[in-house]
Amino acid sequence: MTSLLDTAADRFRPIDAAATGISLRTATVEVVIPVYNEEDDLERCVRRLHGYLSATVPYRWRITVADNASTDSTLDVAQRLTREFDNVAVRHLDLKGRGRALKTVWLESDADVVAYMDVDLSTDLAAFMPLIAPLFSGHSDVAIGSRLARSSRVVRGAKREFISRSYNRILRTSLHARFSDAQCGFKALRTDVARRILPLVEDTGWFFDTELLVLAERAGLRIHEVPVDWVDDPNSSVDIIDTAIKDLQGCWRVGRALATGALPMAELRASLGREPEVAGVPTGMVGQLVRFGAIGIICTLAYAVLYLALHAPLGAQGANVAALVITAVFNVAANRTFTFGVRGRDGMAKQNAQGLAVVGLGIALTSGSLWLLHQLLPTASNHLELAVLIVANLVVTVSRFVAFRWVFTHAPTR
Repeated sequence: MTSLLDTAADRFRPIDAAATGISLRTATVEVVIPVYNEEDDLERCVRRLHGYLSATVPYRWRITVADNASTDSTLDVAQRLTREFDNVAVRHLDLKGRGRALKTVWLESDADVVAYMDVDLSTDLAAFMPLIAPLFSGHSDVAIGSRLARSSRVVRGAKREFISRSYNRILRTSLHARFSDAQCGFKALRTDVARRILPLVEDTGWFFDTELLVLAERAGLRIHEVPVDWVDDPNSSVDIIDTAIKDLQGCWRVGRALATGALPMAELRASLGREPEVAGVPTGMVGQLVRFGAIGIICTLAYAVLYLALHAPLGAQGANVAALVITAVFNVAANRTFTFGVRGRDGMAKQNAQGLAVVGLGIALTSGSLWLLHQLLPTASNHLELAVLIVANLVVTVSRFVAFRWVFTHAPTR
């Protein structure tokens, strides 16, 4: 396993697509049960899971108990189960942390697919085959159980329901996450994908799931969601408030790393083969157009306010140029970061200069439109001037988008 993490070059060597196909005759899945002081529940969990896998899963499988620094007899129970069942193993870690346990076992795994579920088995095991099937077929890279899907059936208190929905709303707002349920303890991913993305996941606790999913999504991986039946464990020892605080701190850390370019997302996408599948066909065009349009509306409103405010002291042409330059600075920076996903300081000065040069075309067109208006209607009102300028800006918007796309898609995205 050390070879997987030795160098950045090894980490980001592109995956050979032909080598990732999984033969269903020899396919293997490793199900990890992370535990800390679960001496009372572990044996019941393993026996129930072992019976289910034996009866329903057509692939070769193994259950691994990941004991992260238990201080009770959890490890003894796990070791006794390994002596009873050939396909049950235990991995002991001296440090706590569910994320640490999962990352360690998954990176060591020789299975084709790795998965995990909580020891309380709150999620109905009937969802396990729908969870892993898309991974074995090659359709998806990551699979998660979702308690928030419309067809899911969930039994839990109002407090947990509110916190869960609020947290996932925060993820969608702050990190632009599209998956519905970050914290359901029922996930799986292809092992070749795990080996590429897990070295970038820093959290060792409960935020591990969220960080993994955010990075997977940003890397262009396909995340399959399975509606689940889920019954809350009333005896759960999880501290909801403490976990929520740590999750919010994790959101801030990951969001800042993505915004500053500290995470090598471009290299990760390339190593996973998530570049455009057909040469010359742009990807993400619809999303870029939506974000470009939203930024354009904001800038147009700001431009109108500035133009009317500056018209008296500067005149029509001066107000137009000043308003365009001021809004152009925000426009270029916002489109660089949000529309085209270019972050970090590499090449920032050059890209901003190119972006502002594109905006210069808009200044030439709008100034020319004003000149022509004044030739035809010397007594044109301020509002008519503004209307002509807005129309001129709309005309130049299409060419600006094309030019911005060329400038920023040739920049190193992260």
